[in-house]
Amino acid sequence: MTDPAQPVDLYRVFGNPVHHSQSPWIHQAFARETGQTLVYETCEAPLDDFAGVLRAFIAQGGRGANVTVPFKEEAYALCDVLSPRARQAGAVNTLQLGKNGQLYGDNTDGVGLVRDLTQNHGQTLAGKRLLVLGAGGASRGVIAPLLAEQPAQLHIANRTAAKAEALAAHFESLGSVSGGGWSSLSDCDVQAAARYDVVINATAASLSGELPPLPDTLFTPEAMAYDMMYGAMPTIFLQWASSQGAITADGLGMLVEQAAESFFLWRHQRPQTDAVIKALRQRLNHGAD
Repeated sequence: MTDPAQPVDLYRVFGNPVHHSQSPWIHQAFARETGQTLVYETCEAPLDDFAGVLRAFIAQGGRGANVTVPFKEEAYALCDVLSPRARQAGAVNTLQLGKNGQLYGDNTDGVGLVRDLTQNHGQTLAGKRLLVLGAGGASRGVIAPLLAEQPAQLHIANRTAAKAEALAAHFESLGSVSGGGWSSLSDCDVQAAARYDVVINATAASLSGELPPLPDTLFTPEAMAYDMMYGAMPTIFLQWASSQGAITADGLGMLVEQAAESFFLWRHQRPQTDAVIKALRQRLNHGAD
């Protein structure tokens, strides 16, 4: 039994909106699994005062936090110390208060995606042709960890070609990476270089039920299509990919894996994720909040 006189470590996830977040449920599951006691809450920060709300949380005794849209870049700017992967991403999704009062920032999105692809879905990324759809913050956080797997090629496609090209240039020292507009997916000979082994949708199009203008020649045989979004039903991107013969997976596993990495940073214990992913899938399928 917890001693009521002992303070309980406090964590939060900041976002706007954030009421839909599954993070409190995930971290409480991790705490039960590892025999730890903590409080994890959601906090919808005002768009114009994330910094003020974060300072108040720290003053209240907060030990650490997750950060989701639209505050990841602002969290990056507020940190005293940044991990190498946070610096590469230019964004922070995990905050930790150090013993010296300094705010430490990390980014666990990329490692969460790679672990989900390789460990949970059995994908080998080395030597493969990878395609990332979108050049926003979601993409920026995963490019470096994907390149660390040594794919043969990673291409970034985006509505605005210049943005994809700039993102590719930012990471060009880490591996073979290129960028272009949607037309870059179909403006070459189909037999030459237009097919990909793993296609990752990092756009927000699935939230509005929209599909990027993708050619039917996108996938190699036995390719995987992965959508960072998740839900009880397959996204429109995954429905389309399935109709093209691709293996499909949504981002629920990535959500749990990036949370496990955050938990490890805070609590120095790495939780097992298999049972949590399965339970969360059932929770979503039954319409739990």
